[in-house]
Amino acid sequence: MELTGWQKICHRIIGKPIKKRARADKQLCKTLEQAAIPLMPEVYMATNIVTSIAVFLVCIGVIVIVFFPGIGVISLYESMPNPETETPCKIWEYWNPDKAAAGKMAGLPGNGCPDYETLVFPGYLTILIPVFFGFLIPYGAFKYFKGGAKREAKARSMALEKFLPYAASYTAAMSAANATPQKMFRSLAMNEDIYGDIAYDASMIYRDITLLGFDLLTAIKMSVNRAASPWLTEFFQGMVGTLTSGGNLKLYFLNRAEFYMRENRIRLQVFLETLAMLAESYVVVAVAMPLFLIVMLVIMFWVSGSGSQMSESFLYTIIMGVIPAIHVAYALLVWTMSKEQDM
Repeated sequence: MELTGWQKICHRIIGKPIKKRARADKQLCKTLEQAAIPLMPEVYMATNIVTSIAVFLVCIGVIVIVFFPGIGVISLYESMPNPETETPCKIWEYWNPDKAAAGKMAGLPGNGCPDYETLVFPGYLTILIPVFFGFLIPYGAFKYFKGGAKREAKARSMALEKFLPYAASYTAAMSAANATPQKMFRSLAMNEDIYGDIAYDASMIYRDITLLGFDLLTAIKMSVNRAASPWLTEFFQGMVGTLTSGGNLKLYFLNRAEFYMRENRIRLQVFLETLAMLAESYVVVAVAMPLFLIVMLVIMFWVSGSGSQMSESFLYTIIMGVIPAIHVAYALLVWTMSKEQDM
């Protein structure tokens, strides 16, 4: 894989100093393999570090722009007149034209109006901005970039567990047709559009056998360390054990296919039960409750007296803001759960 321009720059900056440390990090190397990220550890680490430093420098630039004396955001903000003093100053200038003219010639703020004031930058923002841009964003960016490989490995693990039952059934069918394991992996590798990330692991095994010259057992053992899912690790380890002990590989594939299909049915059943529970709660929370709520709010708005006040703006906020937000939240929740099951 050819490095991007940014990755080349990051590697040239600090790639060599951290090369030994990055390659000694076995957990990072394993995570990169599981995530199928075709990068050397030093390139990945250098990119994360330099990108985090770049984000930190941008945040420092924002802080400087806000707090720079004279031309910063705070200085410009505090040099603006307070709108609340505009009317009193106009009245003062009307009744004191001589003093206003003298103040204007002298360059006094507000032409010398005693009521003239400028805006005051909120004090809490002077604390939140340095904390937010000086610490929270840089630290969050560093953790986000650092955990990129783990997130990708977790995503691959979920994808592998969705496709593995069907890939196991496919290997069982090919084994019943007396196909060799090498042909099975080649066929899986050529059907990425059907079996997803399983095809990548199969292609790596086929590459190790045909291109790198490893034997079948060694190639499968190497794939155990690359497997992002415990299911796939168990599947490959079972193949190694069956081949080493001289067992029936056809029977092993049939048993694994049945086991994974049963687990897949359980997973889908849990998903359907969750959707059913969401549907019931949706009827109560997003359909029935808003109807009663609207009726209650309207009645309270009509009969509100000194003891209970119901403003029109609050009523519109509930009807046009909160209730639609409930429907949007349920839609996003169902869409997210369905996306996890998408294949």
